Amino acid sequence: MKIPIFTDDAGWHGEQLKQAFAKRGVDAIFVSLRECVIDLSKDRAQINIPFFLTLPPAVFVRGVAGGTLQQVIARLNILHMLSMQGVKIYNDVKAIERTVDKAMTSFLLRTHGISTPATWVCESRAQAESIRQADQNEMQQLVVKPLFGSQGLGVRKLSNNDALPVPMQQYVDGVYYFQELIETPMIEGKDTSHDYRVFVIHGKVVASMKRIGNGWLNNLAAGGRGEAVSVNETMAKLALDAAFAIDIDYCGVDIIQAASGEYYVLEVNSIPAWKGLQNVTELNIAQLLVDDFLSKL
Repeated sequence: MKIPIFTDDAGWHGEQLKQAFAKRGVDAIFVSLRECVIDLSKDRAQINIPFFLTLPPAVFVRGVAGGTLQQVIARLNILHMLSMQGVKIYNDVKAIERTVDKAMTSFLLRTHGISTPATWVCESRAQAESIRQADQNEMQQLVVKPLFGSQGLGVRKLSNNDALPVPMQQYVDGVYYFQELIETPMIEGKDTSHDYRVFVIHGKVVASMKRIGNGWLNNLAAGGRGEAVSVNETMAKLALDAAFAIDIDYCGVDIIQAASGEYYVLEVNSIPAWKGLQNVTELNIAQLLVDDFLSKL
């Protein structure tokens, strides 16, 4: 069997998946969505995938490259069209769309009664200023994030005297996505920011770690470090409920505990990195993903 892994940068994660597929007798081929063609010149619509003469039974999505709105829609349309033609998409393209858009993720979490920080999304700078002023009156602090983004890029904590980003500033791109800052408990008497990454596959928590920030951001890409940790019952339920709310095959759920003790889901990642998590667990995460993928064929 031959399976495409859609990615523009295979890297460590791609190689881990390729090795895991090989152990199951499957040849995984790295393919960019940019190189695929939607061919509507014949009676039957065709999606042409490089290196594949016929459609594969399934595809593994490891990345959807950014670009213009038209480019991103074209790439997602390829996944939608493949799905309509009976190809299993892993993760499902609808789940990818829900999680790439932080506003939709927050909406689904809130709609399903899952604890998540207070969130506001708007385009108007005047509305953004009003939201910020109301939060300051409540002695709260806001975090502004890109609506589409990952690895902590563009995430800013807004202090009282910080200027609000201009609408078309990089990472804002015309939309303000605000969340209330969650202050975390102290570690060994130190005010050290931290949260948790909980990895869910097919309705089960398979691995987790504590991410300790180098500053107030906890992402490993932003300089944080990971430590092995076993999730408690509350965290496990939050992670599984979040995965159910998004309706997703697998995901990385980011959970934070407030200094007051409550837990909140920050984000759900449909194309999560797991290199840091792999360093603190003996489980082969890539193999778990590949085995779940193949079990669905």
